[in-house]
Amino acid sequence: MRTHYQTTLFRLLPLWVALAVSCTEPPAKAVAAESLTTHVNPFIGTDGPGNTYPGATLPFGMVQLSPDIGIPGWDRIAGYYWPDSILSGFSHTHLSGTGAGDLYDILVMPTNGRFSQRIAANGHRPFSRYDHDREGASPGHYWVHLLDYGIKAELTATKRVGVHRYTFPRDTTSAIHVDLGYSLNWDRATDTHISVVNDSTIRGHRMSTGWARNQRLFFEMRLSKPFKHHTLTEQMVNGSRHAKISLHYTTGEQEAITVRTGLSSVSTEAAAKAIDQEALAPFDGLRNAADRIWEEQLKKVTITESDPDKKAVFYTMLYQSMLAPTLYSDIDGHYKTANDDQGAYLPGKDSVSRALGFERYDTFSLWDTFRAAHPLQTLIHPDKVPHFVRSLLAHYQETQVLPVWSMQGSETNIMIGYHAIPVIVDAYFKGYPFDAELAYEACKASAMVNDRQLDIYKEKGYIPTGEQDENWSVSKTMEYAFGDWCVAMFAKDLGKEEDHHYFLKRSENWKNLYNAQNSWIQPKDPAGVFLSPFVPKEYSAHFCESNAWHYYWFVPQDIPGLMAHTGGKARFEQKLDSMFTHAPAPEDKLPLFSTGMIGQYAHGNEPSHHVAYLYNYVNRPSKAQRRIRQILEGQYQNAPNGHCGNEDCGQMSSWYVLSALGLYPVNPAQGVYDLGIPLYEKAVVDVGNGKPLTIVAQGGVEKPFVKCVSLNGKTLNRSYVTHRELQAGGTLTFFMTDDAKEADERPLKSPETNKVYH
Repeated sequence: MRTHYQTTLFRLLPLWVALAVSCTEPPAKAVAAESLTTHVNPFIGTDGPGNTYPGATLPFGMVQLSPDIGIPGWDRIAGYYWPDSILSGFSHTHLSGTGAGDLYDILVMPTNGRFSQRIAANGHRPFSRYDHDREGASPGHYWVHLLDYGIKAELTATKRVGVHRYTFPRDTTSAIHVDLGYSLNWDRATDTHISVVNDSTIRGHRMSTGWARNQRLFFEMRLSKPFKHHTLTEQMVNGSRHAKISLHYTTGEQEAITVRTGLSSVSTEAAAKAIDQEALAPFDGLRNAADRIWEEQLKKVTITESDPDKKAVFYTMLYQSMLAPTLYSDIDGHYKTANDDQGAYLPGKDSVSRALGFERYDTFSLWDTFRAAHPLQTLIHPDKVPHFVRSLLAHYQETQVLPVWSMQGSETNIMIGYHAIPVIVDAYFKGYPFDAELAYEACKASAMVNDRQLDIYKEKGYIPTGEQDENWSVSKTMEYAFGDWCVAMFAKDLGKEEDHHYFLKRSENWKNLYNAQNSWIQPKDPAGVFLSPFVPKEYSAHFCESNAWHYYWFVPQDIPGLMAHTGGKARFEQKLDSMFTHAPAPEDKLPLFSTGMIGQYAHGNEPSHHVAYLYNYVNRPSKAQRRIRQILEGQYQNAPNGHCGNEDCGQMSSWYVLSALGLYPVNPAQGVYDLGIPLYEKAVVDVGNGKPLTIVAQGGVEKPFVKCVSLNGKTLNRSYVTHRELQAGGTLTFFMTDDAKEADERPLKSPETNKVYH
């Protein structure tokens, strides 16, 4: 198939000769320097279920300036869909890989007199055909030819400013249209306004509701060429005011007009300040600056790999792991607060706060990202982690509860659990600086509220079945229990013994749904009776986007306890085998999110992500290594449909990055990474303190198993390595072998239950 990102690749000769497998360190060799942004393919995930966008953004930036097809639907949930053939413009905010159709703020579209066709499917807005042969993207840059107009569109971004360059043909009817009423899927504009400041500046706001309610976005837009005249309209649509403006030009052949759009959740003045401080340079200078910023971030992990597709997948996953959370505060720190009132966002109640000493972030897809994305951030983004945690705590101070799934200063109340807790607890035990007492207060308060069925959970020790379409009773019970373990460990470290014992007891609530008669974790009714009939592979209202096969394994806080309930190591291993081999029958009805299937394992959705690593806990690392390689090589591809499921704000990509390095946090708040199998001969990880971590596959990555692992020359007798050990730098060596028996012959110690390694 065609690829349309930059294809200049540096072919490296092998840097060292494979040695016989032993537990002796190989000699260190140098890695040739190369441009890493050339390996990123932003189109991965724009086809199939990935739901990614290809547009321009910076790492964790406020702006996601990206093309919009302009037609609603699940496939276009991020605005763009590879199989489509038209574009309706370029909007400034997008979500990466979620199942939520929101944002798409401030649509901009250039046109001229060459084409005037309109269609109902995109709301009768201007559009143009385009072709992938005349389209491209790299980190911080997107470009496309709008074929019906003969206009080349280019996009780049700073942290808070989206920058467009439109190169027009000669025409007396050229125009740039700005449409604030444009919306897709769940998004709906509630109030919009545009004012003309002068012949090259407009400003205004777009208030909207959708997945996140009460979204407020202010902007200033500056154009490099004054417009001759403008057409401004404001009309009422379904009770909401929709403003749009057309800026009219006469253009010469190949004349370029640059458009700079600053964003703010607070005011147009703050949006203007963003342009003044971030985006006054010419377009090419800003594009090159974006490339340099991405290059520095991608250099945090350098791999030795000659296969261009494998290199593209790795660096694209590393790139996509940095698309969320997104910056929310202005240059001076101001932002609209999360004004939650039992889930109701009331006009006039929102207020403005200021982040002092940190940047405020939002877009926390916590049900997904607590598993791997946030642990990856603690390893390679030590500068960002305190900002992310303080942002979570700011949300708590504004609403009296930690966020569940927040964006744009609003709580969406989507998905389940209280997974800001493991993110905070993990960062605390890894030594990141923030107010620990405030953090504990926030964690405890969030686990003690009476909404989201926590009142029933506290009373019964489980959540019973109910009449709701999405009761999710089993999943909620399991995930609350893990969050309780996190609070218990936090309390213990702070000397709060009473709280420690209380939450540790609550962390055992998963046992209340364990049915010893059939060895399943099973729904119970309010009277404590297990639901019958019960089919484990059935996708029902009792499991959140999953079935009993997936949630059976979600006891990361007590894997030995789950193993004992299952019937011991042999039975546990047998059930794991069945997880990967019990394939759905042809007549089984699989939901939209059940993708990336290997037996009942579904890599396209998050509850399964840690399961392959559980083989380590029964001293069968060879089986873990076989399955991890199968997932790495089979579920990610250098193609538009290269994601097997929603990318989910960095979780799918972070799973790949960590697993390709041979690491994964089965318990993402314990301070350890379970050992898997590396995908590359060598990787050098910048852990942020001047002490690089080098990961080596000694003996060659073509070998499918790991005989043993050493850290700085000392053989590990365990199946994990601690965060503190990795943060200290040095060399982690995986000694590869062709023999599965060699991989399994040494008993390996697993992480201890009820212990955090810090």
